[in-house]
Amino acid sequence: MQPEPSRAPSLRDRVHDQLRSRIIDLELLPGHRITEREASAELGVSRVPLREALRLLEAEGLVVLVPRQGAMVASWSREDIVRLFEVREELETLAARLAATRRTDADLRRMRDLLDDAERALKADDESATAAANAGFHRAVVAACGNPLLQRMMAPLDSRVQWLFHLTKHRDTREQRDEHVRLLELIEAGDGDGAAALYRAHIVAGLEPTLAVADTWERFDPVDVTRTRQRR
Repeated sequence: MQPEPSRAPSLRDRVHDQLRSRIIDLELLPGHRITEREASAELGVSRVPLREALRLLEAEGLVVLVPRQGAMVASWSREDIVRLFEVREELETLAARLAATRRTDADLRRMRDLLDDAERALKADDESATAAANAGFHRAVVAACGNPLLQRMMAPLDSRVQWLFHLTKHRDTREQRDEHVRLLELIEAGDGDGAAALYRAHIVAGLEPTLAVADTWERFDPVDVTRTRQRR
């Protein structure tokens, strides 16, 4: 029996992926209003797949939809960040523990490649590429945990975790990369307890620097932003 051909991404999915990438890569900043007319014209699609894509982005926490007003890129509060770190501390620490005994050779190669990407980006002083590589390392650990249920639990958080890495790309990226090197050594050695302990400490240590960066951000009220811009 011939394998079924892979399904081509729908128009909704393509629009979602484009907008998601632009938000995570900071082309669209928090507070940016996404108008259906302008976005539809720019992306070359009708409003139906755009609206469907925006609903997916809202579910991921990347945009806020205001009834009869429109959409805007979401912003972060201190509470948002603390809650995300609380969940990551437990779920990603478990993923690291499991990855130490369940990772494959392909998983290890993927993690090494991401560490190499981070090192090259650091030497080139490319903060965006460094953030992408460091976020990718965290995703690779989850992918190596061998527990599909845990991976499904982490999936809804993935976009916001990546986005936060980019929003805080100015903070201690060299230290993050060096800790990732030590984490990989423990995972490769099969030391689940050691990997879990270091991973937990790694996430806990990142909270305060992240909050310090977040304190410099402007906050937006979705209703005020959309109403103000509609009047212009």
